[in-house]
Amino acid sequence: MKEFFSFIKKEFRHIFRDKRTILIVLVMPIVQIILFGFAVSTEVHDARVDIVGDTGDPAVRQIVERIDQNPYLNVASVYESAIDVSERFRKGKADVAVCFERNFDERLRHYGKASVRLLGDGSDPNTAQMIVNYVNGVLSEVQNGLNEAGKMQQASFPHVQYMYNPAVLSSYNFVPGVMGLILMLVCSMMTAISIVREKESGTMELLLVSPIRPIGVIISKAVPYLVLSLVNLVTILLLSRFVLGVPLRGSLFLLSVISVLFILASLGIGLLISVISATQKTALLISGMGLTMPTMIFSGIIFPCESMPVILQYVSDIIPAKWYIIMVKKVMIEGVGFTYIYPEFLILLLMTVFLLAVSVRLFKRRL
Repeated sequence: MKEFFSFIKKEFRHIFRDKRTILIVLVMPIVQIILFGFAVSTEVHDARVDIVGDTGDPAVRQIVERIDQNPYLNVASVYESAIDVSERFRKGKADVAVCFERNFDERLRHYGKASVRLLGDGSDPNTAQMIVNYVNGVLSEVQNGLNEAGKMQQASFPHVQYMYNPAVLSSYNFVPGVMGLILMLVCSMMTAISIVREKESGTMELLLVSPIRPIGVIISKAVPYLVLSLVNLVTILLLSRFVLGVPLRGSLFLLSVISVLFILASLGIGLLISVISATQKTALLISGMGLTMPTMIFSGIIFPCESMPVILQYVSDIIPAKWYIIMVKKVMIEGVGFTYIYPEFLILLLMTVFLLAVSVRLFKRRL
């Protein structure tokens, strides 16, 4: 029995001597529970609601005040024509629009019935449905208030319509997210492992003494994964169009340009991981746990970034996949041009230049 406890004691010493094991066993669960507790939420806070109608109308004004008092909703803009709704959605300035018919209050008082139409941004169906449910709750409260007051007035609401995605298909949200996740993992993880494998086996020095310059060695390592990522991109687009029924309403050339830019950013991340990693196991740990989980949580693939605490929203801003997914949704689903996505494009471009510059500089310094 004494020998048995000696083995247990030895195993504990091995565990506490290995910092990576301590990180995985003790620190990582704490980080995960904090991230999932605060970041993972299906609620949407401060959703931007546009009002289409006459706010001078008493009934409309009452409903607008109720919407603005809701902790999850925020009245973003008021205008009279529903033609402007599509432009507001494309510019990312509104999440849902509440459209009142003309003479809303008069129709309620004289005919006992008036209509309200809800327009949601179907390019993100999960978030749109959640916000529409919030607005529906406010409208139901108003309706119940009319009934309790003994007034035989009722609004025939809501007539709900989801622009860009009338059937509210989840694939419209799923496909752009998968594109970002696959391209990120293939480029960064495989590039990091490829270079670290050479360093670990000692063959990187042989490559560096060849007539090819070090930067040429790096590019030669990255090009195959660039080509494979482009093949993955074509495959995903074909499957999403002809199998999942996701449209490509925008420019295929523009989508290709932003995809190549994102691939270059991912290659930069892979090179950076290869610089700070001495072994393939370390590279896998960093690229697996350090990329997959943050990309899933903070890029908006599953959970809306707007529902996170402010500090975690800032964290999501440094995730390249977030900006890529936003642009893919706008180009594929909404069919917008470059003028609607240039802020996200510039952010991703700056990230790409920064990652590649830092990675190449540190790589040359290490070797």
